[in-house]
Amino acid sequence: MASPAFDDYLKTVYSHTEWQDAPITPSQLAGALGIAPSSVTEMVKKLAAAGLVSHVPYGAVKLTDAGRGRALQMLRRHRLIETWLVCEFDYAWHEVHDEAEVLEHTISDRLLDAIDERLGRPRFDPHGDAIPDANGDVVREPFVLLGDAPAGHTGRVLRVSDRDPDLLQRLEDAGVSVGVEITAPADLPDGAAHAIWLSLG
Repeated sequence: MASPAFDDYLKTVYSHTEWQDAPITPSQLAGALGIAPSSVTEMVKKLAAAGLVSHVPYGAVKLTDAGRGRALQMLRRHRLIETWLVCEFDYAWHEVHDEAEVLEHTISDRLLDAIDERLGRPRFDPHGDAIPDANGDVVREPFVLLGDAPAGHTGRVLRVSDRDPDLLQRLEDAGVSVGVEITAPADLPDGAAHAIWLSLG
């Protein structure tokens, strides 16, 4: 029962808890996908019937093992494509998300493996999000959201949210990229405190 719509839902559910622990609610899922809550309700029922999510009325939506596996497959595709576009075609990091959303549903597994090999099996995409390997394994080091970091904490930028392309551009102009050291609190564009994750060490 795999479909692009199913995959988008599963990716969104997984991504919501990737950098924090609170599970996603149907209303949050609707907001993240930009669709009506009634449409989310119907799709969640279909995903649950397919064994990909668990859900009780008005409760959080959680991935089953099968749903998590499928979400990781799609995130691997999405993030490898983003990395490929930046490394091979000189896309900026704020330009790749929408392109990857289209391409992730169309390229073959053979091409995806070739992209992975050509890029040297990268572990992270341009925004710092972990790229699952072919087995679905993910490597990530301990982190703290910039807005939650105590004053004086210095850490490397591990991840920058790609939800707001305009903010990505402003952060790039401010010299922020994955790997750069930042000390909290930092004098950065509005919204940065909730869009940047730092290493703990």
